[in-house]
Amino acid sequence: MRSSFGLICAAALMGIAPGCQAADTASYKDAETGFTFSQYNAQYTIGRSITYRIAVPSPVPANSAYDVVLQVVAPNEVAWAGLAWGGSMIANPLTVAWSNSPNVVVSSRYATQHAAPSAYADASYELFKPGTHVNSTHWQYTVKCTGCTSYNTATGSRRILNPSGANRLAFAYSGTRPANPSSNVSSISVHDVYNYWSHDFSIAGNPDFSSLMVRNLGHA
Repeated sequence: MRSSFGLICAAALMGIAPGCQAADTASYKDAETGFTFSQYNAQYTIGRSITYRIAVPSPVPANSAYDVVLQVVAPNEVAWAGLAWGGSMIANPLTVAWSNSPNVVVSSRYATQHAAPSAYADASYELFKPGTHVNSTHWQYTVKCTGCTSYNTATGSRRILNPSGANRLAFAYSGTRPANPSSNVSSISVHDVYNYWSHDFSIAGNPDFSSLMVRNLGHA
């Protein structure tokens, strides 16, 4: 997670304001898993996007950590895609994933500096069989994450993402495959593109979150 959007992010090319923060989330009902997500299409090059979808329980008790469901859809040219839950590379959970056809590999990472992120044990993932696919054009995964919405910041304070408001997130993209695609602790290349946006969690609430979790994780 290194370089800036550069020319790709220029307002004249992208049609967005300086700073590359223009980003509207929309509600998305996933027929396969049953979850209602808030969705954002992260453009990593002209006309090409990685879709990030987030679903949360509803309601969430005040000041409480909570599990989240993440669904990502990426074109096959995306060698790996990352999500920073705190909106920057350093000192927050990073979800990094890639296709290893016919499977998708999800890796929990954390960075303390602008260097390759290391494995992160404080966030764990359970992959859903429904909502996880690789085909001739795209790869997609759906996971439950425990430990993505609450973490220690660089100053040591505890941050909990707002389940009923906007949270700054960031993504990273690379066109270079991981060194060992079958391993979730494989070394990865420096990203080619990154950007951040404000993601609306208020439209991601699922009153039936627990029952949907049981239904999706119960698939063999």
